[in-house]
Amino acid sequence: MVRIAILDADKCKPKDCSRECYRFCPRVRSGDKTIEFNAETGKPIIVEALCSGCGICIRKCPFKALRIVNLPDELEEDCVHRYGVNKFKLYRLPIPRPGTVLGLLGPNAVGKSTAIKILGGVIKPNLGRWDSPPDWDEIIRFYRGSELQRYFEKLSHGDLRVFLKPQYLDKIPSVVKGSVGEVLSRVDERGVLRDLADSLGLRGIWDRPLSVLSGGELQKVAVAAVALRDADVYLFDEPSSYLDVYERMRVARVIRGLASKDKYVVVVEHDLAVLDYISDQVCIFYGNPGVYGIVTPVYGVRVGINIYLDGYISSDNVLFRREPVKFDVAPPHIEWTPGSLFLEWGYMRKRLGDFELKVEPGSIHIGEVIGILGPNGIGKTTFIKLLAGVLEADEGCTPTSNLKVSYKPQYISFKEDLTVKEVLAEAAGDKFNSSWFKSEILLPLDLRDLLDSYLSELSGGELQRVAIAKCLSMDANIYLLDEPSAYLDVEQRISVARVIKRIVEAKSSAAFVVEHDLIIQSIIANSLMVFSGTPGKIGVAHTPTGLRSGMNRFLRDVDVTFRRDPQTGRPRVNKPDSWLDRHQKSIGEYYYYEAKE
Repeated sequence: MVRIAILDADKCKPKDCSRECYRFCPRVRSGDKTIEFNAETGKPIIVEALCSGCGICIRKCPFKALRIVNLPDELEEDCVHRYGVNKFKLYRLPIPRPGTVLGLLGPNAVGKSTAIKILGGVIKPNLGRWDSPPDWDEIIRFYRGSELQRYFEKLSHGDLRVFLKPQYLDKIPSVVKGSVGEVLSRVDERGVLRDLADSLGLRGIWDRPLSVLSGGELQKVAVAAVALRDADVYLFDEPSSYLDVYERMRVARVIRGLASKDKYVVVVEHDLAVLDYISDQVCIFYGNPGVYGIVTPVYGVRVGINIYLDGYISSDNVLFRREPVKFDVAPPHIEWTPGSLFLEWGYMRKRLGDFELKVEPGSIHIGEVIGILGPNGIGKTTFIKLLAGVLEADEGCTPTSNLKVSYKPQYISFKEDLTVKEVLAEAAGDKFNSSWFKSEILLPLDLRDLLDSYLSELSGGELQRVAIAKCLSMDANIYLLDEPSAYLDVEQRISVARVIKRIVEAKSSAAFVVEHDLIIQSIIANSLMVFSGTPGKIGVAHTPTGLRSGMNRFLRDVDVTFRRDPQTGRPRVNKPDSWLDRHQKSIGEYYYYEAKE
């Protein structure tokens, strides 16, 4: 076995512990130098070749800063990159091909962004030798006989023009100055600026400086800046973040249009509907987040996504999910009994500046989850705030005034810098130490290792999971969750959807969920509220309707059709103007069409 030892440097606090990892290590006690200490930081260095893999140091570490994993010997010959001693390790690389869009699918922290940076020339693969990295000749010999040999030959000689749309956008305004129009005009190498501005809906923000753009607006500008380049390789890391469904499909069409005969296009994406729509092939990433990642061979997009949902990779004989993700063969039509009516609301109206929201009458039943769909700026969050009592209606009354409401807002902020444990203990009360809380909240949301962490130390995805856990831990009649899948990977999104549904049913409560990921909505929602109107001016919240009719109404506006995969039952986006796309539009069935493949 090959052992990988990982030290989380942020969690390790040598001044606050008694070096338990060293004191209790059996190999150290027998005289081996299995654990040494950095002279400058005082933090441990684990010599993996001497480690027995007993796991005692993991259990004894008071800050849970150590992880040790055993892997088969034969995998070591596929090592592509390692960041340093006791740091993350990546095995294999995705293989892009000219003329196709390659999608990268997998959980966070298993190497997708690392692979993108290697293909983009930002990181030079060290083949696991961080202390004596190889030169390009050795790297090319390592990939001799594969398609990556030719790719790295071109990359090393400077024969590939590569442009990368990064995952994180917050630093762009501090580096790039000017208005949207000025910035994009400077990088328009293909002469398609006018068409691209219309395709991505950028005309409304043309004269705004980058420093005042929202996350979604900045995302579209970043995608446009890469798509305008005359490149050989286009790399996009999570291009749909911050975007609504309409904008995600716009971005997907632009990226698909880049794949010509001699162009490479690679996309990292967590929205399965967008990934299915945008990609021709996929590579799956799996492993232990933060420890190691393994890349599978290239699959056709349908086969690859189905393998990922099934959780079993036959080529590596690896089961990485306990149970497969299944979708209802047909969206269930629940016959609500008269006694199950939970809440009714009448007509409401709310004006905020130049924007006006009109809410049609509706109702929700015990155990029901109503999904909310619509473009950004159409009033979805305003409606949630009306239900939460954060806002008062100008006309009509708040229907939840006599009910206990638990609210997870779109933008997460905590007033104090507490630990995760303190936040959840206050929300859950006596249930915090119960087996129910551990099995229904902590385990599926993967929060056990974060309990002693302070909120200020958490990433966006970790903070999102804490906010969801806090919301669902509270005893409430109505749960309101605004964009719970933001910053989460596919695995986490599926877990969150299942947790919300289980808790709502178990507590005989109800929930409203604003969500742009259509696959997650199809898992979580019993019915849908579709919002229409003109973003930023007027929004109309329509009466809740069944999942199928609601999706048909919404997708008609987006101009996208779905069929059902015969193996998993998941919704699959039809390629634009394909026979099935035209046929479904002609019969008005935009969602869940029965298709044989």
